[in-house]
Amino acid sequence: MPTSAEWLAVRAHLLEHRHRLAVEAVAEYPDVPRVAGTPLLTSPDWMPAEPVPLAELTLELQESPGLPALPVAAVPDGFGSYSAAMAALASPTVFQNRETYRLLGFTGRHLTFGLGTYFDGIDVGEACAHEYAGKAEGLPLRSAVGDPCDPRRRPVNVAVSTLTLRHDEVSGEATFYLHWRDPKRVGHAGGMFQVLPVGVFQGTSDADFSLWHCMIREFAEEMLGAEEIHSVDYDAWPFARELTAAARVFYLGMGVDPLTFATDMLTVAVIEASRFDALFGDLVSHNEEGQVLRGLPFTAENVERFVHREPTQAAGAALLSLAWRHREALLKP
Repeated sequence: MPTSAEWLAVRAHLLEHRHRLAVEAVAEYPDVPRVAGTPLLTSPDWMPAEPVPLAELTLELQESPGLPALPVAAVPDGFGSYSAAMAALASPTVFQNRETYRLLGFTGRHLTFGLGTYFDGIDVGEACAHEYAGKAEGLPLRSAVGDPCDPRRRPVNVAVSTLTLRHDEVSGEATFYLHWRDPKRVGHAGGMFQVLPVGVFQGTSDADFSLWHCMIREFAEEMLGAEEIHSVDYDAWPFARELTAAARVFYLGMGVDPLTFATDMLTVAVIEASRFDALFGDLVSHNEEGQVLRGLPFTAENVERFVHREPTQAAGAALLSLAWRHREALLKP
């Protein structure tokens, strides 16, 4: 087992070189499809030919089955899991083990989930990233997982990543928003750009099993700086009602980061300019997880920049590329 100092040195290398390591890790999966020429890995069942209105996806909650036993990644002596080592030695500001919805299957437009926890994903995905960054011989944990797009092989926590487009109907132009994730504040993808907002799919109550409700909370927290929302009546919440009426929301696909196995649903929310300005007139420049980049023109040049030339998280790069490909359908009133 490594010493704490050795573990921290590899962890620091991982944080500093996440983007490069993710691009390199794609080579471990030559037979797994990628999304829109980006490093994001996917399954053909996850990728629709055209944007799908979010409301057309159906969800089912089942009991979570067991998973194959996996080897414990190299952690310092005295720690039984990667999340325990992180919590004690390198905890970011936002690092809590909350209940999540665990993806079990996806057929057509129907998703099946069970229950899991946030640290389930850390203990496999972040541990595999650490193993790769440390050049562990044989990559035993990664090899045991096999195809990272198979939810039968590992616990799959799903984040809902949303590209937010402010669309001016008069000029026809659109702008988008990005998040620079501060590595001191987040447990995943620090030092990289990502679309905005993004949140792990989890509920605030047993009855709150809704992708859209999860997205509404993230819009309020990440774009308006609202404190974390634990319980809310969406029908009585003015912001939720107005956002629901204003946003046209589409599902474009789902994919897996080749380094960390972070799994993201790729969605787009299109909001006309006047309604966007009314909802997000108090858009923040920073939030608990990093800096907000505001009003970037949705152009071929900017898409190319953040897909291929900036350290953008694989899911964000894939989403930008797909949205540009489908821009006519997305921006059609």
